Amino acid sequence: MDGSEHEELIVFASKLGWMALRIRGEAVGELSFGYPSAAAIQATVPGQVARQELSHWQSEVIERLRRYAEGVPVDFRDLSVDFGAATEFQTRVLKICRGILYGQTLTYGELALAARTPGAARAVGNCMASNRVPLIIPCHRVVRAGGGIGSYSAAKGSATKCELLKMEAGNSGKS
Repeated sequence: MDGSEHEELIVFASKLGWMALRIRGEAVGELSFGYPSAAAIQATVPGQVARQELSHWQSEVIERLRRYAEGVPVDFRDLSVDFGAATEFQTRVLKICRGILYGQTLTYGELALAARTPGAARAVGNCMASNRVPLIIPCHRVVRAGGGIGSYSAAKGSATKCELLKMEAGNSGKS
């Protein structure tokens, strides 16, 4: 991104609670979800005013997020993401995480191996914890070795991660 495009905040309701989407141009920069009210605005970008008129692209992203929240398998890999100040390692891990398909999971160690950093499961976990665009970069699909679910930084923490994984497992055969 060249920095000439201004950021916009879009707040909307979904079956996963209120969502707040921060975008610049046609790239997603941040997503928060799971809030019981439009307080998601404050959780994402304090003090920023939400946009009222939407472009076609913005409307499409919102519709896809709403469909996902309803349990419809949605692929977000085509969306542009603003990785912000992510390091080369973090960007590599986040890009690989984007490739984890609906209804599938990887362990932190498997993701570290795929990112060419075997033994860096803890660093991968830290990267997932700082993911600014959950659902679009599906960090909830990264779990602990041995079957543990691991933590989750979205509203309601691990309970939300468990809910998302159950939803996907139950709907992974749909299209």
